[in-house]
Amino acid sequence: MSDSIRIVVVDDHTLMRQGLIGLMNAQADIEVVGEAGDAATGLALLARENPAVVLLDVGLPDMSGLELAARIRDEFPAIRVLIVTMHEREDYLFQALQAGASGYVLKGADVEDLILALRSVHRGDIYVDPSLTGTLVKDYLGRIDLDGDRAAYDGLSERERDVLKLIADGLTTAQIGEAIHLSPHTVQSHRDHIMTKLDLHSTVALTKYAIRKGLIQLEP
Repeated sequence: MSDSIRIVVVDDHTLMRQGLIGLMNAQADIEVVGEAGDAATGLALLARENPAVVLLDVGLPDMSGLELAARIRDEFPAIRVLIVTMHEREDYLFQALQAGASGYVLKGADVEDLILALRSVHRGDIYVDPSLTGTLVKDYLGRIDLDGDRAAYDGLSERERDVLKLIADGLTTAQIGEAIHLSPHTVQSHRDHIMTKLDLHSTVALTKYAIRKGLIQLEP
């Protein structure tokens, strides 16, 4: 599997870690090359295996997952970090992004969204869990006239606007598909096009949002 996405899973809960490994190994294009229950073991694995992506929990016994993300950014800059956590909080999201993570997904996410998150960060994109993306989209919709972003919104197709409204409600890819009778693959294509057109998954856009919400402070 030389062309597969090589990953390491770092989570101190054995059951969760094994579950993630099973889900990932079931994908033809993903290969789990190591697992760890603590930061120290995880760092040693990264040095030995040089994976493309690390699936990383926030709560670890010897170091915060956010601290570990920053260590990975500094020591292994080519390795992408996907935070997989139970914390459905915007402040955790932006702390993770500031620490160098490329994605943030909740442990209760649909399998399709988890796999999408992994593939997204692997190709260099930023991924935000649908429930938190919904908050971001709501903020965007409330400010399109004030920020002069109406042209981008007007560039969406009618179907994309339908999907956008459901994203704003925090629905997952599968839930949106059920609501408007589309396959998950088609919904995800719409999601990708929407986020590209509106620039809502870029680091710049997310940082502007965080500053506006008081989640990140501007440097004096």
